[in-house]
Amino acid sequence: MAKDVAVYYGMISLMDKYIGKILDKLDELGLSENTVVVFTTDHGHFFGQHGLVAKGAFHYEDMIKVPFIVRWPGKDPSCATSNAMQSLVDLAPTFMSVAGLDVPRTMTGIDQSKVWSGRAESARDHVVVENHHEPTTIHLKTYVDDRYKLTVYYNREYGELFDLEEDPGEIRNLWDEPELAQLKAELITKLLFAEMGKEPMWMPRVWGA
Repeated sequence: MAKDVAVYYGMISLMDKYIGKILDKLDELGLSENTVVVFTTDHGHFFGQHGLVAKGAFHYEDMIKVPFIVRWPGKDPSCATSNAMQSLVDLAPTFMSVAGLDVPRTMTGIDQSKVWSGRAESARDHVVVENHHEPTTIHLKTYVDDRYKLTVYYNREYGELFDLEEDPGEIRNLWDEPELAQLKAELITKLLFAEMGKEPMWMPRVWGA
């Protein structure tokens, strides 16, 4: 574990150095005041949380609640923080919106530019997280809203349900609690609706028939 922490610290230090070089180059080219910079990552890392080490399929907060820093000169509120939900799929449509480009309707992300500039408190009420990178490995999807997190495993009867408000450390899995069966059903339905909402209509009707 000590070696893993040391290696990870070294990787972060390397990132810090070269991110600094990129920012310095923007200054040198006179582009800093006309460039949106976003620092984030695709996933977190386990260092013993929940008995796990390294990255993995399981959607605990340590894995999916990643760093997210936006610098938008003249637009973002100085040193402000936000609890607004963000998803990596929001990056592309937001960048296109900031650049004044039309966002293709087939994109599943949400334009977060109003949140980044402080003009809106939030742009989405949930996020969907998924892990399915090989046919032979675990396949799961997670629905997260402002309080609850529900994880469903493909073709399995078990799952996870956490109350992030009452149990931020995700210690007590409520999936099998009889008194929460209705809540679980509602969250499963919301996950289904969220998945359906991601599907573009490839041939939208543009005229009456």
